[in-house]
Amino acid sequence: MTDRKSQIISYIEEELETFGGPLYMPESPVLKESAISDPQHIENLQDYHESIQDCQQCSLGSTRTHFVFGVGNPHADLMFVGEAPGEREDMEGVPFVGRAGKLLDDILKAIELTREDVYIANVLKCRPPNNRDPNREEIDLCEPYLIRQIEMIKPKLLVALGRISATTLLRSSDSLTAMRGQVFDYHGTDMVVTYHPAALLRNPNWKRPAWEDFQKIRDMYRSKRGEQA
Repeated sequence: MTDRKSQIISYIEEELETFGGPLYMPESPVLKESAISDPQHIENLQDYHESIQDCQQCSLGSTRTHFVFGVGNPHADLMFVGEAPGEREDMEGVPFVGRAGKLLDDILKAIELTREDVYIANVLKCRPPNNRDPNREEIDLCEPYLIRQIEMIKPKLLVALGRISATTLLRSSDSLTAMRGQVFDYHGTDMVVTYHPAALLRNPNWKRPAWEDFQKIRDMYRSKRGEQA
């Protein structure tokens, strides 16, 4: 920011020396400076990522390896939201990698989609130590980043992956079983709830109901896009 101010001062001095007063200043530098000081004014997803990736609002900022922003189509109509990065995600800076990520990729393929078609993110952008559940302070500080991502991506359908993600976003204490099959409103966007891929690896008996969920997700997605279900 100091370099930016120095450039502005130099520009003013050069203009005054060359042309005298009154001085004409274009609006664009001021607007750009405002956007930098307030990331919520940024409209480009990549620029927004760069503006918040050094976040130190909570203690997780000092323990993370990577800030895990999200991945996929920045204009996706379908967006998946998990709980928080795990160890592999923290190391690689990408959400849903490893065995759980491979399973999610396989499920997407089964409904004729890829990561390039959807967007994948988490409620938290940093890994909680030992993969513990996010606490209330971390959620309150980090969830605005997710909300802003959703505002920029403008998905037609959100999918909360797992009980923790769903109860966190919905401020609910309901079980995953109770939330499945319903359509919720999350800041103006329809949201449904299903199993986290890691849970399916731990309990293969949940794969059948998860597949039922994803068939419904596929049909909702196509319907919202005006496609034949």
